[in-house]
Amino acid sequence: MPFTAGDKVRIVSCQDDPRAAGRTGRIVDAAPPGPLTEGRWTVNRISPLIGTVLCHTHELRPA
Repeated sequence: MPFTAGDKVRIVSCQDDPRAAGRTGRIVDAAPPGPLTEGRWTVNRISPLIGTVLCHTHELRPA
């Protein structure tokens, strides 16, 4: 599923930071992820204690 910048997503799982699983955040990327992020979406605004994370498409759901 393609996301766009600002989309609110629920993080089902997150290989980058497992603490983010079950939380919601916002997509940062204005374009689909590429080789720089190894195909992962940049998600922020998760929690004051969890910084920006990188998640694969299968780890995210629309919130």
